[in-house]
Amino acid sequence: MSYSTRAEVREMLKDDALNTIIGDTFEEDAEVREAKIGPIIDMAIADADAEIDGYLAKRYKVPFDPVPRVLNKFSKDIAIYNLYSRIGIDEGESEKNYLNRYNAAVKFLTLVAEGKVNIGTGEDGDDPASAAATGFAARSNPRLFSRNSMKGM
Repeated sequence: MSYSTRAEVREMLKDDALNTIIGDTFEEDAEVREAKIGPIIDMAIADADAEIDGYLAKRYKVPFDPVPRVLNKFSKDIAIYNLYSRIGIDEGESEKNYLNRYNAAVKFLTLVAEGKVNIGTGEDGDDPASAAATGFAARSNPRLFSRNSMKGM
């Protein structure tokens, strides 16, 4: 099961970038272009999902089913980055946005892998609903100094 779909990733791609991503030949026919880009998108999604699983496999049972919404988002972002990296990302242009989104995804996945962020799957006590139900508690040592104990000093 993929964390994102071909249709979701295709929706994020601009039509004018398709020919560049497909390769050196220009396809004027939209149906031919869509037929050629489909398998490339599927490969980019598979690579993105493998990257996500690589980060999270130590902490969670992968692949996820059902897929947490946040992983769907990052799967799409990483897949789009994978597609644009086929042609090279120009950091001075609008394509830098894809690099920034990829870097944000990697940072988030690193934090999840380190246990600093939970994705809310219910595994290993990371269910946000149960955390909200238990509330917040703090403990401290007994007070050492007060007005009466410091009086006259």
